Amino acid sequence: MDKQALKLKRIQDVDLENKKVLVRVDYNVPMEGTKVMDKTRIQETLPTLRHLLDANCKTILLSHRGRPTTKARDQFSLKPLLPILKDILGVPVHFSEDFMGSSVQSVIDKAKPGEAVLLENLRFHPGEEKNDNTFAKSLAQLGEYFIQDAFGTLHRAHASTVGVPRYLPGAIGYLVQKELKFLDRVLGNPERPFLAILGGAKVSDKIGVIHRLMDRVDTLLIGGGMAYTFLAAQGVSVGKSLVEKNKISDAEKIIEEAYNRSLELLVSPDHLMVKEIKPDAEMVVSQAMAVQEGWIGVDIGLHTLELFTEKIAEAKTIFWNGPMGIFEIPAFAQGSLELAKAMAKATEEGAMTIVGGGDTLAVLAKAGVSKKMTHCSTGGGATLELMEGKTLPGLLALSQQE
Repeated sequence: MDKQALKLKRIQDVDLENKKVLVRVDYNVPMEGTKVMDKTRIQETLPTLRHLLDANCKTILLSHRGRPTTKARDQFSLKPLLPILKDILGVPVHFSEDFMGSSVQSVIDKAKPGEAVLLENLRFHPGEEKNDNTFAKSLAQLGEYFIQDAFGTLHRAHASTVGVPRYLPGAIGYLVQKELKFLDRVLGNPERPFLAILGGAKVSDKIGVIHRLMDRVDTLLIGGGMAYTFLAAQGVSVGKSLVEKNKISDAEKIIEEAYNRSLELLVSPDHLMVKEIKPDAEMVVSQAMAVQEGWIGVDIGLHTLELFTEKIAEAKTIFWNGPMGIFEIPAFAQGSLELAKAMAKATEEGAMTIVGGGDTLAVLAKAGVSKKMTHCSTGGGATLELMEGKTLPGLLALSQQE
């Protein structure tokens, strides 16, 4: 996506001194109870927030978390993030349980310039996901300027992403700028060989990305649950493994297109198999591409790992989205973890490594190599849609401002 074509303003190009600024952040972080398990998305917003606080702005933070229902809200509250934000920012951070009216205005009025205010989970209000105009206008009335720094939500046409920019002038923050810069490099003129690794459960999530990448990559590796749809498309037995039957024809077309382009497309040639998906299940590695009758593929096999690691070592630019197996179960995580370590080694040896998607980032964290990638994208769906060449609604809304 071309920032220039979209006419996007940047935070550093705007005078925000002493203003009340709404900042859309993505604090949809994993939590166990009230404990934040991964602070990455919060820490990534620090450059933008420091810029605003140093400019003596009252900084009003807008975010969602999870998919709360009216019956189960407490577990999705943003209030547990307050101690982390205070620690990271080093300034008082006020909290408002309301989004509109005198209550939230009172909290903002009490905050001093150079302090922050965190609003409760936006999805507690039905107007957020409905992109309700009244709700968007009410949010906009809380500030004088809008900064978009939630890359992971740019593909969603919600009130806080596309509604607020109708009423407030806006710009993109440092995190969004960084994400666009790295993805532009992948889609623009990457150093070659350019390798893409795609995994995860479903082919349907990645068909558009695959077609776009086929124009650009030298090699495409396919693993994870989606591999079994590709194997089924080649007439290979997949046992009881996950297959999207309605996507087999799409997989056939992709395989045919790769052949016609002389593009190297490799699908995992062996698999870790179980009869039941449970942590203590009996595990067997297949002797070839086929999964035996009655068995389920849950991770890549040793031969696949060796082949994929070899391709990673040869590449100069690598994009990875989607784990190689059911990594949430430790017994089925080995392939994904070893691939993450191979990516870290490639980075050390000079390759540009870009990783996207929440599950893939969780793999990096488990492997202890998150900081060893060139770039870890904070967006899942946004990254994939950008890779497909789609225009993200959150950026389009900013570009359409007068």
